[in-house]
Amino acid sequence: MSVKYVIGATAQIIIKVVVFAYLIMFIFRTAIAAYDYGYRVFTEPPLSYGDGRIISVYIEEDNSALDVGKMLQEKGLIRDGRLFMIQELLSEHHGNIQPGVYDLNTNMTVQEILTVIAQEPESDEETAE
Repeated sequence: MSVKYVIGATAQIIIKVVVFAYLIMFIFRTAIAAYDYGYRVFTEPPLSYGDGRIISVYIEEDNSALDVGKMLQEKGLIRDGRLFMIQELLSEHHGNIQPGVYDLNTNMTVQEILTVIAQEPESDEETAE
């Protein structure tokens, strides 16, 4: 055996070990992230406890669950708009988000928010016929 063959074989083994280690780390980190995200679907706590803040939101007729989730995230009512979309998809209120103006609190869970926005908003105006 020549020195070139030994060096080449050693380099090849080192490269394979490094690639294998990288793949193991990637799979491990991805699995942890997926578990964390899945866990949050069912156990996401409210943003604040106690009294919280009341924030008014306006939901339009053509807003999707993702649009509503992004808006709620921007307003500071939830942590993740995409997670809201998944929570809405798995909830009993799937497809029932109603357009209107809602007063939501930062101490509400996503399930409580979904319960409120799945109901027809209360109207202050009385229709005269």
